[in-house]
Amino acid sequence: MEPVNSGVAAEPAESPDAAAAEEAPGAPTLGQLMLAVEELWPESLAEEWDEVGLVAGHPSAEITRVMFAVDPTLDVIEEAIEWGAELLITHHPLLLKGVTSVAANTPKGKAVHRLIESGTALLTVHTNGDSAVGGVSDVLADALGLDNVSPLTRAANGLPEEGIGRVGDLAEAMTLGDFAARVFGILPSVAGGVRVSGDKDGLVRRVAVCGGAGDSLFDEVRASGADLYVTADLRHHSASEAREAAVNGRPYLVDVSHFASEWLWLPAAADALGNVLADQGHVVDIRVSATNSDPWDFILTPGGD
Repeated sequence: MEPVNSGVAAEPAESPDAAAAEEAPGAPTLGQLMLAVEELWPESLAEEWDEVGLVAGHPSAEITRVMFAVDPTLDVIEEAIEWGAELLITHHPLLLKGVTSVAANTPKGKAVHRLIESGTALLTVHTNGDSAVGGVSDVLADALGLDNVSPLTRAANGLPEEGIGRVGDLAEAMTLGDFAARVFGILPSVAGGVRVSGDKDGLVRRVAVCGGAGDSLFDEVRASGADLYVTADLRHHSASEAREAAVNGRPYLVDVSHFASEWLWLPAAADALGNVLADQGHVVDIRVSATNSDPWDFILTPGGD
């Protein structure tokens, strides 16, 4: 996966000093940048159990470089620091569950120390990024060629088009095998690949998607009339029960990597934030992390089709 640069470059200047003088006024503070993030992915869209927003950083700090990533792992944090990012925006929270210590002898404590000591802020856009227009599942639905898209479940505090998951229609019916190949082709390469449940030659047209773990949405998927459900982290029992409850074998299931399903959003999010900041007159360089934070390194399979 190649880094994605979506910042707005300054006009060429006659000298480095002149360039610095021109760029400095355009660099936003962290507080100003957070307002742009709130415009795109309002915190009010986050699920009640979620923890989103600023994790580390001073609102008055100047931001010239921003990195987007799925996970705030130590490798990702080191990548951001090495590049010189003053802000790391991740989809997954670093501190979703309560802690009583951030001592550096634990991975999360070390992450907090590295962020603060390097002057790198951390901001989380999680279920608010899932639910918002142009969010994780919207990007996934668009990449898969779905039209007439609507949420699987509407947001409690959002617009009718906001909510968790999406369902839409293909322009033309495809076989499950061909559609699964399309899914495989658009996702970044990870060890787990794509797992499929259903008749390889069965036709699908109406498709439900949920970036990340979506096994809590099976009732909504069935109610939507979807022929197929694409999501991540399907466990044995939830997948087995879904197959038992299927009508004429549907909905078929396509299980993908959690990381891969959400990584697709990062370039789109970087572009969206860059556009908002540019409209506000700010100069920021935005990049997508090149670190693969999928936890699996390789997989053994029996082979065959």
